[in-house]
Amino acid sequence: MTQARRIIPIQPQAADAELEACSSAEPFALMVLGDSMEPEFVEGEVILIEPEGLATDGSFVLAKLDDEWIFRQLVRHGEGWRLQALNPAYPAADIAGLDAVKGVIIQKSRPGTRRATKRYVE
Repeated sequence: MTQARRIIPIQPQAADAELEACSSAEPFALMVLGDSMEPEFVEGEVILIEPEGLATDGSFVLAKLDDEWIFRQLVRHGEGWRLQALNPAYPAADIAGLDAVKGVIIQKSRPGTRRATKRYVE
């Protein structure tokens, strides 16, 4: 029997201003949805985002692109930058500068498992 894939919105429009307000606040957490960042990040894991973190080549970031929030790896591409999914089934998005980056992923964990935590920034 095939199980139907459920669609869960990442961020309701009404709360968009609340997430924008986080850009100068404390770190916050989001749950990974979908498979675009597999195999490093799987659906259901919780990522911790540092709004004022230093985004560098190879960082995992939360960005706002075309009025949508996107979780991708930041990669230097020529004179600009690229937001790259780890799953090759998803397209990359080129960005001119780092203004689109709203935070850097500093940690991930699997809910219910204390030891399943990985840090990305020391």
